[in-house]
Order: sequence, then C-alpha cells, then structure tokens
Amino acid sequence: MEAPYLARIGAKTERVPAEMIYPFHLPSLRELDLPFRCPVTFFVGENGTGKSTLIEAIATHARLPVGGGGRNELTRPFAPEQSSPLAPALRCSFRRRTRDGFFLRAEFQAHFSAVLDDRAGDPDFTDNPYKLYGGQSLFARSHGEAFLAVLQNRIRAGLFLLDEPESALSPQRQLALLALVHDLACGGKAQFIVATHSPILLTYPEGEIISFDGDRLSPVELKQTSHYQITRGILEDPERYWRGLRG
Repeated sequence: MEAPYLARIGAKTERVPAEMIYPFHLPSLRELDLPFRCPVTFFVGENGTGKSTLIEAIATHARLPVGGGGRNELTRPFAPEQSSPLAPALRCSFRRRTRDGFFLRAEFQAHFSAVLDDRAGDPDFTDNPYKLYGGQSLFARSHGEAFLAVLQNRIRAGLFLLDEPESALSPQRQLALLALVHDLACGGKAQFIVATHSPILLTYPEGEIISFDGDRLSPVELKQTSHYQITRGILEDPERYWRGLRG
C-alpha cells in the first residue's frame, strides 16, 4: 500500500540560508529529499538530529498546529512553539489533501488536556470539548491512559503525526497503539509519521524506518537501528553494559 496523503518532502534550495543556523546546520535537512512509500513511516535517530523539527514543518504544510492538536487549535494555539523555522524552506507534495489530521506531541499533552478543560468551562463554547477524546477530562485518567484515549478516540482517517508517543505508554499499551495503527493504515484512509525511540513501535511490519543519524536521511531495517541493538544487547547481557557504564 502507498502512503495515501503525503507523498514526498524536499528542501527548497533557494530558501535554504547559506549560514549554518538552526535548523539548517543539519546536513540532512539542508539537502532533504524524502519520499513516503508506506502509510506508516518512523523517524529514528539520536536526540538533536532533526526528527521533531521535520515533523513540525510537515505539520505546518498539513495545516496542523506546530505545538500539537488538530485544526481546531490553529486559531487557539496552546503550546509555546507556534511556528516552524524549517517550513518555509520545505516543499511538500500530496497525493491528495486530507480533511482531518492530528499532531500528538508528548511534551505538550498536559497543555492540550488543560485546553479541553478550559473549553468545558467556557460558556461561549457550545460543543462538548471531550467528545473526540473519550468523553471526559483527560486529567481524569493517568498520563498513559490519557495518551491512549486521545489515540483511540481521535484518530480515524487523515494524516497523523506522532512525536514520541511511547513516552507515556507501557510496553503493553505500545502494542495496543500498534494494533490501532495497523487497523487504520490497512483501511487506506490514514497515514502515520512517527518520531520514536521505541524498538517496540519499530517492529511494525509494514512500515518504513528512516534514520536521521547520517548526513542524509535513509531507510534502514529494524535490526540496523541503534534502538534495537542497544535494547537487545542490554537485555541479553546487562552485566557487560554495566561494566562499561561503571567505567
């Protein structure tokens, strides 16, 4: 199956500044040319390699708020980050535009939960702010349960950007997320782009893994990722790793 919505992203070379300023100091973003071949794509790499920065830029082109949320939050942003420095230098090619989408940012999820509560107490907000998120305040659940409530209730059809969704999810709940992604992606109406450090999520069999750990973005296999290698190594032989950590 091909990616139903976003087909390719690339750098507008005429918009890339000559100065090595953020985020253009990253070679992979200066010379970006990335096709999306599958409905599910994972971004992997060390911290600071540009995964979240690229997802923010994609969100801008998909008419989603950079700080997270859906299109209802475009006019009422709730997160500190409200613009993408990369977006003006990015060209996005869509097979077709989606009517819906959502950007889940783990770091700003509490802000989003507070926005829903504010809307519930606003007499000028006549709709039910919780109807797409499980029917009740997200603060009425644990952090992980609130994450899963957003994912299970809000995500149906459209383009969905997930930035480190595993941060609040137990291994069992990560498997529940994979099952949800699989069911929706196989329906042909949902596309997922996921920045993650979770080797569990990376086991998704029909997805493509894009590594940010080089000068160019490149597809890799699960077992080639440091996430898989380190996790497997420390679980199989923790004493060897701890000898190195202790010096």
